[in-house]
Amino acid sequence: MTIEVRDADAMRRLGVALAGAALAGDLIVLTGELGAGKTTLTQGIGAGLGVSGDVLSPTFVIARVHRGGRVPLVHADAYRLGSVEEIDDLDLDASLEESVTVVEWGAGLAERLAGDRLEVRIERSADEADETRYVTLHPVGASWSQRASSVTNLVF
Repeated sequence: MTIEVRDADAMRRLGVALAGAALAGDLIVLTGELGAGKTTLTQGIGAGLGVSGDVLSPTFVIARVHRGGRVPLVHADAYRLGSVEEIDDLDLDASLEESVTVVEWGAGLAERLAGDRLEVRIERSADEADETRYVTLHPVGASWSQRASSVTNLVF
């Protein structure tokens, strides 16, 4: 399922829509090149969950927990991590059951945190002046299959 997203505001709206479908215990793994919109999407997820405070890139702190919403948002960045063991050291699975956990740059590292997850790939337009992004949602397991398809019916 691929969604065309026109700009940063639309990426945030997509995040809000994903948050509307998300449940406590969900894992969302984001992949995309630098500047693709991973943090912008996560900002929308945070807004949709109603968490307090700004959702910022956790690149240097590795993981942040945002509370105050329908469920907490755990936002992690695996860019500087080199192994599955380093992901394990973050103890993300300790808060996985009560939170929505989003891991940027998590492909190849975060999948074993949950059998059911939503893998999201964000690709930029070939034209550098074009803000359009192509967001592919790949549900793994039964939990996200129906919920992800409900999001793809919306226009961003």
